[in-house]
Amino acid sequence: MQIFQRAATADGADRSGLTSLTYAVMGNYAVDAALAVALANTLFFAAAKAESSGKVLLYLLITVAPFAVIAPLIGPALDRLQHGRRIALAASSFARAVLAIVMAVNFDSWILYPCALGMLVLSKSFGVLKAAVTPRVLPPDITLVKTNSRLTVFGLLAGGVAGALAAALSWAFGSTGALIFTAILSVVGGWLCLRIPAWVESTAGEVPVDGVRARTRRAFPLSITTTLWANGSIRVETGFLALFIAFVIKSEYADASAFTQLLLLGVVGVAAGLGGFLGNAIGARLPLSKPDLVSIGSLAAVLLSTVIAALIPGLTTAAIVGLVGSTASSLAKVCLDSVIQHELPEASRASAFGVSETALQLSWVFGGVVGLLLGGVWTFGHDSVYTIGFTVVTVFLAVGLTQSWLLRKGRSLFPWLRAPKRSGKSRKTAADTTATMPAPKDATSRWSPPPPAFGQPPWATGPRPAGSAPAGPAGYPAAPGPAPASPYGSPGYPPPGWVSPSNPPANQPGPTSQPPTAYGHGAPHPTADQPRPAPRDAGSTPRKTRDP
Repeated sequence: MQIFQRAATADGADRSGLTSLTYAVMGNYAVDAALAVALANTLFFAAAKAESSGKVLLYLLITVAPFAVIAPLIGPALDRLQHGRRIALAASSFARAVLAIVMAVNFDSWILYPCALGMLVLSKSFGVLKAAVTPRVLPPDITLVKTNSRLTVFGLLAGGVAGALAAALSWAFGSTGALIFTAILSVVGGWLCLRIPAWVESTAGEVPVDGVRARTRRAFPLSITTTLWANGSIRVETGFLALFIAFVIKSEYADASAFTQLLLLGVVGVAAGLGGFLGNAIGARLPLSKPDLVSIGSLAAVLLSTVIAALIPGLTTAAIVGLVGSTASSLAKVCLDSVIQHELPEASRASAFGVSETALQLSWVFGGVVGLLLGGVWTFGHDSVYTIGFTVVTVFLAVGLTQSWLLRKGRSLFPWLRAPKRSGKSRKTAADTTATMPAPKDATSRWSPPPPAFGQPPWATGPRPAGSAPAGPAGYPAAPGPAPASPYGSPGYPPPGWVSPSNPPANQPGPTSQPPTAYGHGAPHPTADQPRPAPRDAGSTPRKTRDP
């Protein structure tokens, strides 16, 4: 227990709040594992048992269904949830407890399936919100990649323990006992979510309070798109292997007993499980400073393993592919999470995670369909089925690797494809609308700004030289700035008579080159003995403006 506590609080995690989030994530993984054990004899495990193709296709459809809600609805909704994140995390856990009880009471009814889908949606929503919260509890001494890996490792450990306990309860009391255990774990998980520190909530310094926000759809940065393509390509391989190997073992070892088939399938499954733990352990221990390159390297390793499996067909090489693919998938996933957390503003992280999770799940389902067709629908010889299957998936991986590398260089194999979008906030501030002064013909030329706009003081308008303070709302200065810097390095710039718009002298006329023009409903230009209107305090909060 002391070793576990030291690991959970290492690197200042107890002071930053990461330890509390770790416990909450462990609770969520425990609920997922217990639920998986409870549903072991239902449609949700048709693929693992290599049942009829129709049931497996229905299973694949069910796995995609939650993401039809997460990407367009839940992700943007969580973006707007800038306060109450702990409550949202806890609410998802408490709601899962209610659904687990309903499933326990109606296990033999059709109500089981919509409740199970609700559990999946809430689990994915928890993951999206957890990923958006993680940067708030990041200790100063570790990276986002290491933090995400640490959370996953602790979650896998909790899931293994909870799954074993749920299996014992299922053996003793049936699936109902496992579901009741799931409900208890959900309640505990909700309580752990409420213990996350309050500083995961938004602050005024991180969520702007000025400016008008407009809903937009923005393309992902190249670093995110590159990492997402690499992750999606790896998911094609993991989805392919999950269904392909189950059907191949069932068909190629049809004369063997059910226990022998399960044992052979378990070899690949154990290799994949070990790879998942290994990938997260690598991410937690190594300083991965370039996540996009790590993701591309992981994809290249998977490609190499499938080439070997195609050249040397057999169950042993399939297990190696499972080990390498699962390791690469786990490592690339924590890299993707860290890139999104680092590159995107908080106002659009949740929707970005929703889009990325949907893309990854669709990639997994696509690979699963390919594995179903090659392993369960079309019939080949013993060695031919391995060779053909892994050759096909190698082609997909090669395309994904090429596309990922080109995207990192700003190019694409498919220029007609639109880049993935994420919801975001467009905050148009006065600094965004600041005009730049045209370059003078020579360094000593005088600068004559245009006449002031209607209703504005003359010194608050006109082009602004480089280095001056950003313009405030309605042309007023937002903050004092440095003296304008000469673009040519000449001491003759700024021109004589120019007065900094960010700090005009009191009771002094404007720039000498500014002609006295009327401003504001025909009012005369103020003279030296007529004080001009006092500008806004440079330290005050800018007034809100509307987008034109």
